Amino acid sequence: MAKEFTDANFQEEVLNANEPVLVDFWAVWCGPCRMIAPIVEELSTEYAGKVKVGKVDVDANPEISMNYGIRSIPTLLVFKGGKVVEQIVGAVPKGHIVKALENHMAVAA
Repeated sequence: MAKEFTDANFQEEVLNANEPVLVDFWAVWCGPCRMIAPIVEELSTEYAGKVKVGKVDVDANPEISMNYGIRSIPTLLVFKGGKVVEQIVGAVPKGHIVKALENHMAVAA
């Protein structure tokens, strides 16, 4: 299951993580966010132990959203070594997200 990242735990969970991290910026009222939510959940299971997967509710965590210039949701950011290495905006097919993750996992291997 995808973790819940917040303003309080973002530094520890995402920026200090040893593995790549996929962060889904979303909101309850966002239709496209609900469309990709099952994909994000699938990825959290499929990549368990290889990639940390979590979600940031932009309404409840405005600080993180502002820090990363999130203007449109859903936005998926891939972090590696505490830095953003990939950004995906909008409801995209699962294959698009998988390709982004695989690219950054291959570099780590």
